[in-house]
Amino acid sequence: MTQAKIGRTLADSTPYWPPKPQAPKGAPNILVVLFDDVGFSDFGCYGSPIRTPTIDALAAGGLRYSGFHTTAMCSTTRAALLTGRNHHSVGMGCLANFDSGYPGYRGKIAHEAGTLPEMLRPHGYRNYMVGKWHVTSLTESGPTGPFDGWPLGRGFDRYYGFMDAETDQYAPELVRDNTAIDPPGGYADGYHLTADLVDESIRYLADHMADAPQTPWLLWLAFGACHAPHQAPKEIIESYDPVFAGGWDVERERRLARQKALGIVPADTRLPPRNDGVRAWEELSADEQKVTTRLQSAFAGMLDHADRQLARLVAFLEETGVADDTLILVLSDNGASQEGGLSGFVNAMGPYNLKAEPLAEKLAKLDDIGGPDSHSNFPHGWAMASNTPLRRYKQNTHGGGIRDPLVVRWPNGIAARGEIRPQFAHASDLVPTLLELLGISPPETIAGVAQMPLEGESFAASLSDPAAPPRRRAQYFEMFGHRGLWRDGWKAVAYHPPGTPFEADRWELFHLDADFSETEDLAQAEPERLKALVEAWWAQAEACKVLPLDDRFGPRFAENAARFQGLRKRFVFHAGMGHLPTDVAPDVRSRSYRIEAEAVIPTGGAEGVLIAHGDATSGYSLFVQDGRLHHTLNIGGQRTTVSSERPLAPGPRRLGVAVRQGPDGRSFTLTVDGEAAGTLHTTAGFATLISWSGLDIGRGRSSPVGPYPAPFAFTGGLRKVTVVMDEDQALDGEAVGLAEMARQ
Repeated sequence: MTQAKIGRTLADSTPYWPPKPQAPKGAPNILVVLFDDVGFSDFGCYGSPIRTPTIDALAAGGLRYSGFHTTAMCSTTRAALLTGRNHHSVGMGCLANFDSGYPGYRGKIAHEAGTLPEMLRPHGYRNYMVGKWHVTSLTESGPTGPFDGWPLGRGFDRYYGFMDAETDQYAPELVRDNTAIDPPGGYADGYHLTADLVDESIRYLADHMADAPQTPWLLWLAFGACHAPHQAPKEIIESYDPVFAGGWDVERERRLARQKALGIVPADTRLPPRNDGVRAWEELSADEQKVTTRLQSAFAGMLDHADRQLARLVAFLEETGVADDTLILVLSDNGASQEGGLSGFVNAMGPYNLKAEPLAEKLAKLDDIGGPDSHSNFPHGWAMASNTPLRRYKQNTHGGGIRDPLVVRWPNGIAARGEIRPQFAHASDLVPTLLELLGISPPETIAGVAQMPLEGESFAASLSDPAAPPRRRAQYFEMFGHRGLWRDGWKAVAYHPPGTPFEADRWELFHLDADFSETEDLAQAEPERLKALVEAWWAQAEACKVLPLDDRFGPRFAENAARFQGLRKRFVFHAGMGHLPTDVAPDVRSRSYRIEAEAVIPTGGAEGVLIAHGDATSGYSLFVQDGRLHHTLNIGGQRTTVSSERPLAPGPRRLGVAVRQGPDGRSFTLTVDGEAAGTLHTTAGFATLISWSGLDIGRGRSSPVGPYPAPFAFTGGLRKVTVVMDEDQALDGEAVGLAEMARQ
């Protein structure tokens, strides 16, 4: 190669252009479609009556895996999928919501564990991320970051989505690249996040094809569906009421029969007994059946709606001529969720904050389910049906928590059409598989950081060979003390009751190759095999940073809140500030605090929000309306408002509220220029969670906390809002855990 040379003039100089990254020959585009909390049987092509024709068509044009496994939770599976390593190994032992202070539990992917887009970028790929992230510390999700754990900091070139475990589908907390933005619409004009995410996906790909059509791309599309809140168009939801009117017991039987007919499960697969605490459908009253059926219909409607939106993306690929050269993977991050409890919720934000949701109230709000004023989740019985024929749920290491659907289609690269692969595969195997297909070796360093080895194992051979040998490496599982290990078709698994000694856990043994649904415990028949698998689990646990075992849920969240938010007692929010996520906003739960806004009331009056934290399902707001100052406390959609006794006079004003936490509830005192202007006492308050939606000043969100039209921007002059918190906060870690558990 000619050496570059810079002489005194152009005549005695030699230019040089560094080579651009080149994609491997024949490298396909890659589309990963990641669903949330969708159970093993929920896709139509896995046995469900839910309408998923788009996913079913992809399966008919490719492969379905019946032995694909995840990690039992969302952050953890995403970390494994992105890095090709075990989730504890990369620092995501549990959730992005907290840092426990141990290497395996940082709540953020270590930079020693490069992500798929970081590995693909040097090989010419452009990388796009749309949807749920939830793999960096939520205390780092605010407007100052740090951004090294955000999508653009981990190899993606563009990002549009949400950072937390969930978001309202009609009023989401959106981020574009590294900046919080408002959603482009709301419920009243037909907006839904799932459709928006597909719109943005199409835009990214259309932009790509306009600018670099010969360059391969990775699009990582992570839907909010079907994580709670289950929200979808009303007509879709209601269409499922007759489908599920027979109840979960009948539905499980029907799904298993379909799975056998489809070849998803062996013909001799048995249905395990109902999970602990789940009643027989016939034991529910007619009203209970009506409510729980509608809650299931909302879940089904959300998945149906997502499939309809995915159809638009697939159609775009076909119309632009790239569908045949695009490797599409459709999967879920864990099994169906148990976080709706035994009875389910219409608006979970009430029960999380100790406001009961009796059956009569649920019936009265039946038509709200799936709409903008709901935060619904289905009960255990329907989650059990979603996971047919597997035991238990998300968070557990039995099959219902970790065995998930995986559809793979690549017309130009996979000859199979409609075939099923029973081979065991794990979320950490995705990256090694893709790298093998592309002929790319994992990098030794990324951005100067030495990389840890991949821990997953490629299943690329099984894409073309139905008789490809099974995975060689054993695979461990752990979540909240629940444990498991798969090796050579056998599985040892222990369900861990929270708060009990780990040594008291009872390990079960299943021969998965002969017992798909884990119904025949062979622990007593083969004690030596079980002992060997348990010992192998402990060895992997030590090697992969699983230790120390920690079954606490709420206390970890409470400790994290105290360590991060507890360090700061005074917040000053200046006019012009953008949105602040809940995890970096003032934590006013179970404590005394004061809020004061410096505002100007013009002659003729003003109205609007001074500060609001939350949305229509829960939160608080300080606002001006009809000439007076108001404060609304919203607990599960039930609003309690205190108003100033006198109208506000024009001019500069200090408008505030002082809140005193006592043993019998909270007292709210409105203040105008430091003087009391109205009082209220209530036993309602934020026991566990203010809101998933964060904080704004000078306006509300498109889902209003208070009794006003959104966004209700303040029409006067607003200089700043100050929040000062007292030292008297006393969070109940176990109570916090009940709410935080449902966030995941």
